[in-house]
Amino acid sequence: MSTKLFKASWTTTLFSWSVLAFLLLPTLIVIPLSFGDPVELVFPPPVWSVRIYNQLWADAAWLNSATLSLRIGLASTVLATCIAVPAAYGLYRSSSAIRQLVYGLFMTPAVVPVVVLALGIYLYFVRIGLVGREVGLVVAHAVYAFPFVFAAVLSGMKDVDQNLERAAHVMGASHFYAFIHIVLPLLARSITAGALFAFLMSFDETVIAYFLASTEMTTLPVRMFQSVRWDSTPILAAVSTLLTVLSFAICMVAGIGLARKSKPS
Repeated sequence: MSTKLFKASWTTTLFSWSVLAFLLLPTLIVIPLSFGDPVELVFPPPVWSVRIYNQLWADAAWLNSATLSLRIGLASTVLATCIAVPAAYGLYRSSSAIRQLVYGLFMTPAVVPVVVLALGIYLYFVRIGLVGREVGLVVAHAVYAFPFVFAAVLSGMKDVDQNLERAAHVMGASHFYAFIHIVLPLLARSITAGALFAFLMSFDETVIAYFLASTEMTTLPVRMFQSVRWDSTPILAAVSTLLTVLSFAICMVAGIGLARKSKPS
């Protein structure tokens, strides 16, 4: 029996590492390319340098797109968080018969295909004049990122002792005061983790941004997509490497926060 279990465990481990290697292979190729020839993408790089990164820092178009993505990511994260936190709190404390239906509606942006969501947002925004405007993309990305904050906060609500709120109410605190001074501090890690994931989803999002973009408003992922289609500049490798590092760092921070939250105190 122990021999069979050992073989099964070894097979599962080998399969898991094989899948992980397959998923990481594109990244492992792109990173060396970003330190190669600034004229053309060749693997393995014939020379090693940081000239591609120097080209990136000197290219105003790429820097403007990165700045735009950063602004939209931060603004949409704040907006999504401000809506998702009270929504998750209210739904968790609710005993309504349609609670599951409301939960499903809130999670819809994360379930439906993003191209369907993008088309719906585009058709609506055309009517109200938000296509090609930064505020329109902020709102659209907030809708897209909302479920990630909502799910994280809803999960964190399980660790909030309602007796603490009841005690605050008995001592004369209002519902708003108890929410701000008791609930929010207990949800801090869940909110932070959800907000980090929301920022990452907005910063990396391409389809919605492509539908709502204009010649004056091109986010970093959209510019990367356009570059792949038209010129395939080596700058793509540098941008991809930086995005990979950013994504990995955000996922690590969010994961550590959630792991600490799940540990018993």
